[in-house]
Amino acid sequence: MNVILHTLNASPASSACSDCLRLLASGDALLLLGDGVYAALAGSADRARLDASGAAVYVLDTDAAAAGVLSRVDGVTIIDIDGFVALTEQCSRQLAWY
Repeated sequence: MNVILHTLNASPASSACSDCLRLLASGDALLLLGDGVYAALAGSADRARLDASGAAVYVLDTDAAAAGVLSRVDGVTIIDIDGFVALTEQCSRQLAWY
């Protein structure tokens, strides 16, 4: 079971993204949605920080598809809205980052 579900809906250039990545801990779960999906781009500095965090990283499929980056987020778990609901049921706490 993950400790905290972080949901990041802010671009990698935002202070919300920086704060989220700073507080993300091993065992947590992170769902990237909205502009947050850009943090999962393979080869980016933000992606390297995500990979090093020890957190489970998820990307909402519809948002990554809408942003045109679905094929560029290899190595993270792609989930649909049902997967999002399942994450909320698995995690005892949630932090939303905008």
